[in-house]
Amino acid sequence: MFHTPIAPRVRKRSRPAEAGAPRREGVKFEDVRLYLVERKMGCSRRSFLTQLARSKGFIVEDILSDVVTHIVSEDTQASSLWTWLKGCELKNLPSVHVLDISWFTDSMREGRPVAVETRHLIQDILPTFPGGPTATVSQYACQRRTTTENNNKIFTEAFEVLAESYEFNEIEGPCLAFRRAGSVLKSLTFEVRSLGDTQDLPCLGEHTKELIEEILRHGRSFEVEKILSDERYQTLKLFTSVFGVGPKTAEKWYRRGLRSFSDVLTEPSIQLNRMQQTGFLHYEDISRAVSKAEARALGNIIDEAVHAITLDAVIALTGGFRRGKEFGHDVDFIVTTPEPGRERSLLPDVTDRLEQQGILLYCDYQASTFDMSKLPCHRFEAMDHFAKCFLILRLEASKVEGGLNSTEEDSRGWRAVRVDLVSPPMDRYAFALLGWTGSRQFERDLRRFARLERRMLLDNHILYDKTKKEFLAATTEKDIFAHLGLEYIEPWQRNA
Repeated sequence: MFHTPIAPRVRKRSRPAEAGAPRREGVKFEDVRLYLVERKMGCSRRSFLTQLARSKGFIVEDILSDVVTHIVSEDTQASSLWTWLKGCELKNLPSVHVLDISWFTDSMREGRPVAVETRHLIQDILPTFPGGPTATVSQYACQRRTTTENNNKIFTEAFEVLAESYEFNEIEGPCLAFRRAGSVLKSLTFEVRSLGDTQDLPCLGEHTKELIEEILRHGRSFEVEKILSDERYQTLKLFTSVFGVGPKTAEKWYRRGLRSFSDVLTEPSIQLNRMQQTGFLHYEDISRAVSKAEARALGNIIDEAVHAITLDAVIALTGGFRRGKEFGHDVDFIVTTPEPGRERSLLPDVTDRLEQQGILLYCDYQASTFDMSKLPCHRFEAMDHFAKCFLILRLEASKVEGGLNSTEEDSRGWRAVRVDLVSPPMDRYAFALLGWTGSRQFERDLRRFARLERRMLLDNHILYDKTKKEFLAATTEKDIFAHLGLEYIEPWQRNA
């Protein structure tokens, strides 16, 4: 008799409508919602692990729904687990972490949700074959390994055209969306051959999937071809290929009816700044790709110039060449020294020496405005505050192993090359090296991961923990990844 009125209340607590809102007492991690798969685990063990997790401040859902962010399973048979998950018809399955029990164990030991590493994933669910399940592809480029080998170039090149078109029109949302989609496809170890191969990939919206389908069907995209033939797009792309000319200047020239370089150079009312003048003067050289051999030769020149000034200097090649690329549009170096404050005057000394050698064709020096007391900055700025200079150097063919990457008719024996130097203080070296290595999408997602997943602020200067309200020190890139709870990604795997 006493059980009759009580039973409905017990059932009411476990009804699906309320299972999505577990007890809130002691919840520490609002953004993480676990679901423990009972298959292979068993009811009693699942109940014990649920209580354990909740006692440590985790939210554990009683039913699997679209609010779940982490699915934990002791069933390592990926095929049967995947079939079961697909049958649950979750809308957000591509963005959910599907993990084995090791992630749960690590998180309980640490008393917080640890970063998802490759060893935590149920390996057979990794995207290693076309048509296979891909739910474990992270939405963040900093959790994907992307080499220079691109199996889906036909799609990513189309995405880049659309992204650039949106950028010219100052429409940021779709521009970023296409760049994120392209980044995901670049990371895949297989070639997308049907729309089904993309079903569970993150960052692919309806527009990107329509584009993929069109290319699969016709071998090309009519939308992309229309953009490529558009006069405005062609003109803005031409003008922005000049050193010192950005989208706003290109748009201004286009609106004035200018369509070619000769139009610009013969228009009396156009006053080119020094950078633009140099850009037009050396256009044929600096619009041509720089080879890895040329980058090495420039490294030797910079190394010699710097060490003639200070013997304890640290010099690092960054950018695409550090990521393993064979060609680039310029060459970037970090130059610094352990001597406190010396980095502020180092670059002028280096450029003076390059000028004495007769190889400095252009120099735009920007003095350091770095001030630790003004950090952290909650708004990311595209350019950091370290001392830097943007150079054009004369590179002799005799300095390059195998010769210059030049046109056959070019018999000068030298070419002009764009070189950037940046000089951070030694205690900021790791942050600058990470930021200047790239790629742009990798860095963008690394900052986004830090902000959204770790409540931290990351830029080329610092890593700041907003929860602890403290700056985190780092002497190497690995230190930064460790602070973020991320598995270290080698530079050659950051080509996102």
